[in-house]
Amino acid sequence: MNTKKIAVVLINVGTPDSPDRKSVKKYLKQFLNDPEVIDIPAFFRYILVNFIIIPFRTGKSTKLYKKLWSKEGSPLLVYTEKLLEKLNQQQDGSTNFYYAMRYGNPTIRDVFAEIEKGSYDEIVVFPMFPQYASSTTGTVIKYCKKLAKELNLPDKIKYIEQFYNHPLFVEAFVTRVKDYKPDKYDHIVFSFHGLPLRHIRKSHPGIHPENCNCASELPEHGHYCYKATCYETARLIVEKAGLKKENYSVAFQSRLSRNWLKPFTDEVLTHLAMGGNSSVLVIAPSFVTDCLETIVEIDDEYNKLFKANGGGRLTLVDSLNATDLWVSAVRHIVNNP
Repeated sequence: MNTKKIAVVLINVGTPDSPDRKSVKKYLKQFLNDPEVIDIPAFFRYILVNFIIIPFRTGKSTKLYKKLWSKEGSPLLVYTEKLLEKLNQQQDGSTNFYYAMRYGNPTIRDVFAEIEKGSYDEIVVFPMFPQYASSTTGTVIKYCKKLAKELNLPDKIKYIEQFYNHPLFVEAFVTRVKDYKPDKYDHIVFSFHGLPLRHIRKSHPGIHPENCNCASELPEHGHYCYKATCYETARLIVEKAGLKKENYSVAFQSRLSRNWLKPFTDEVLTHLAMGGNSSVLVIAPSFVTDCLETIVEIDDEYNKLFKANGGGRLTLVDSLNATDLWVSAVRHIVNNP
């Protein structure tokens, strides 16, 4: 009996090669010039990114990456490598795991080239984003399809588009949350990465995102609505973990303007602190790997903000990183997406 030989490519957003200005600038240029990230006409995007955003943002971003960096390196890269090591230790010989970054190194092109030498029967592209968004999973799939045509691979590739509702993903996050004894906190905030409202409108034909019922239920069109799947992710974790439904909020972080998904995490935390909530637990289930947005933005910046407004203890639940349950979940998602 012949067994199919499968290559699985885990793809995350990326990280600079080092926390110095040159590396950060190079990373930001690649990231922000992607038309799926800043979806405006090419000429205006080029001017906006290269003559306005990059010159003003590089210095600040470099300071943040220096704060993020550990002795081992970028946490996103370190945890991904540990995850990959565990996955390949447990593999049965027919499936090999690789990883690549959409921006930065290792590049998807280099990893695809390496995989092509292995004579695989099938390639599974696994974007590490639980909820689909055009600026994350969408750009990964679009770029991989372009490369696949160049390398004559299109018939071999399968794509995992999202996994926010996969039982083992939910279970892995629930187990993580329970380690923090959530019932000991006054309130729980689920913080998801924000998106511009214009991105959400694309999955809401004729409906303004802020007027949609996505927050209360998963609507018929909601399977690929980022806002809807974020709220559904929170509901699934709350139900599975046995948390009180009246004791949690959903919010969105990392906004660049007011025209992004609301409510904003920083404003929600400020309101909770000023309202007398002395302890808040923050869960970030749009990130499977701890990174700048969790370690620095939530655990450092939002922590200080919470305390500055009268709050006491703000605790971030560590992401799945390379936990054994997440290793098991990844293998199951690959086989049963």
